[in-house]
Amino acid sequence: MKNSDIKKLISQYKDTIMRQKKKNVDSFRLSEKLKEIEHRYYHETGRTLKSDLKEFKEN
Repeated sequence: MKNSDIKKLISQYKDTIMRQKKKNVDSFRLSEKLKEIEHRYYHETGRTLKSDLKEFKEN
């Protein structure tokens, strides 16, 4: 998985979380989407998305 793919997944993750914070959204569907993104990320990199998000913030 390329660095650009990782950044794309991270931005999808952040976008989904931001949409989930708005009141008028189907939060079940979005939480399923978040799980799917996290699973794909872990499958591709062998690392968890949350730990890598901290790493990207530090850089």
